[in-house]
Amino acid sequence: MTTIENPPETLRLPWPFTGRDEELELVRRASAAGRPGVVITGPAGCGRTRLAMEAVRGADCARVAGTPGTRSLPFAAFAPLLPEGVGLHRAVQLLTGVRMLLVDDAHLLDDASAALLHQLAVLGRTRLLVLVTDGAPAPGAVTRLWTGGLLPRLALAPLSREAVGPLLTAGAGGPLEPLTANRLHRLCGGDLRLLRDLLDAVRERSLLTVDADTDERTWRGRVPVTPALRERTAAVLARACPDERETLDRLAFAEPLPLAADTLDLRVLERLEADGLLDVGDDTTVRLAHPLHGPVLRAAAGRLRTRRLTGLRRPLDGALDAEAAGLTRRIDRADVRTVPTPVGEWLVAEGEQVPAPYAAVRARFSRLRGELREAAAWAAEGLAAAAHDRACRTELALAAVQSGETGAPVDLLAEHPGTAAWPPAARGDLETALRALDPTTPPGAGPRPAPGATRTSDTAHATDTTAGAHAARATAAARTSDSAHAAHASDAARTCDAARTSDAARTSHAAHGPGVAAHDPYAAHDPYAVYDVVRLGGVAQGVRLLPCDGLFGRHARALARGDGPALDSVAAELEERGFLLFAAEAYAQAVRVHRDPSAARTARTRAVALARRCQGARTPALSGLVLGELTARQRQIVTLAAAGLSNRQIAERLTLSVRTVGNHLYSAYTRLGAGDRGALPWLVEQPA
Repeated sequence: MTTIENPPETLRLPWPFTGRDEELELVRRASAAGRPGVVITGPAGCGRTRLAMEAVRGADCARVAGTPGTRSLPFAAFAPLLPEGVGLHRAVQLLTGVRMLLVDDAHLLDDASAALLHQLAVLGRTRLLVLVTDGAPAPGAVTRLWTGGLLPRLALAPLSREAVGPLLTAGAGGPLEPLTANRLHRLCGGDLRLLRDLLDAVRERSLLTVDADTDERTWRGRVPVTPALRERTAAVLARACPDERETLDRLAFAEPLPLAADTLDLRVLERLEADGLLDVGDDTTVRLAHPLHGPVLRAAAGRLRTRRLTGLRRPLDGALDAEAAGLTRRIDRADVRTVPTPVGEWLVAEGEQVPAPYAAVRARFSRLRGELREAAAWAAEGLAAAAHDRACRTELALAAVQSGETGAPVDLLAEHPGTAAWPPAARGDLETALRALDPTTPPGAGPRPAPGATRTSDTAHATDTTAGAHAARATAAARTSDSAHAAHASDAARTCDAARTSDAARTSHAAHGPGVAAHDPYAAHDPYAVYDVVRLGGVAQGVRLLPCDGLFGRHARALARGDGPALDSVAAELEERGFLLFAAEAYAQAVRVHRDPSAARTARTRAVALARRCQGARTPALSGLVLGELTARQRQIVTLAAAGLSNRQIAERLTLSVRTVGNHLYSAYTRLGAGDRGALPWLVEQPA
């Protein structure tokens, strides 16, 4: 008797479906009864097939697929559905009775199959789901499906890092350390099949180390070159020309820095560029096009070759300092949008020591973006090199406290005037927090009541002695166009300018002042420390302390006026500049002041979506973001649903009907701006 054992990869369970809820709904709508279907395009490995299979789950659907080796055979893809020797006319007649047809890899169809698919789309009796890979040559009959207007087209983008997170957790058998997750996502370039192959290779080689305290998996060091990865990277590993392979290896061992084109053979570079293996920059520097190729080439090189080519690499100190300086300038300009930082990422990936000053800057940049877990990971890298580095310890504590932790590391923040507010804020003592940032705050003043409870005139009266009051009246005057108010607005503007000038030394103009490196970034006068006043609810203090024309000052004044549209505008600009957490907080504040319920729901949806990208942020501005909008019964049901109970289990526990539970959940979803239960655990975890 012969026993055939399945290889391990055939026994893998499918990854969870995640990150495509909106696209799934669009595909289901397009393939509903009476609709013609849809063409789904996207880069290789982006999850087109999985999306389509989820959309047709439980439906009566026939499936065919194109294959690269059968393009010369007529109707090869439709062979399971058609008899042998059939012609196009007869094939159309036979398939018009199929209600739904899924065509995978349609760019690989033979000409006869492509013509058949096109004719079925013209007739419109069969709902079609057609999947095409971006950049791959496709028959004209296939591309005419969407260019000719026969079917709508849904273009998929690669999943974001946040959406890939659940897949990595499932594939690794537990949560991954943020820098490891970023590395895997970066190496695979959005190709989920490649991501799974790489993660499986890392697990099989036991390269993941588990932290006993956090249970997070960390991967450092070389990429494992398994047969699956060799096949994936055959474009560089199987290069036959010795000159081309030497050039590829030189580029691989020069990483993370590029090489100047004039130091290499230009004819070889031209051939490699034509094959899509190189990226040539505007400064005529050259680097490998795919982020995985360099690590694989280095891992596959022999010891002597590695020693020779490693000796040619330029020192990284200057490039690392330049990266840190560039990040610091962006922080100073209040622009923390994602920028390439290949040197720092290379040091972490290779398991090299990361200098503490660089790690502190990276941690601060990530924290300001709202990537709190990533900020903590960078701070930990710096502390591994210098265990008592003050800046790294402070960043670690700030990331912890803004994630809702109140443990021992948070006590360090009391040593810094600009960070002393966060420990009491995490405990809910906002009055003490505001006094820590602004000693002029009188005892018992507390944070400003929720905007929207007072009218603009009341707000102006409450801050009558501040520059913010004058600014509020100036805005009101501009709206009413009253001549007397307009004259007062001019006086208010002059008063605001004077207040800004007197406070310039302390605030550094918030978003446009001198470099962060020029002063202590944790001092009370640091622009971000001053802005924390607004984040912690100190409306009047924020109006007084922040300059009128800066982005942060506009946030304070919009909050003081209870101006929902202005808060939405500020939040949108914050998001554009990369301040995801700040934007989420501004949208959350807008929810409470909008008088239009529709605008409030939109702001809530955006706040929730941004806050979910902020890696567990728990700040006062986000507290009670949405649950406060629900009835007591809805909060009760939502809390149980977030804990994982089904509608029937909730009904049995609360002595309700299953239909009543479903109706309450539907109403809650509408108010919360949530599409399904996936968002509920995050919402329920928000502090009260």
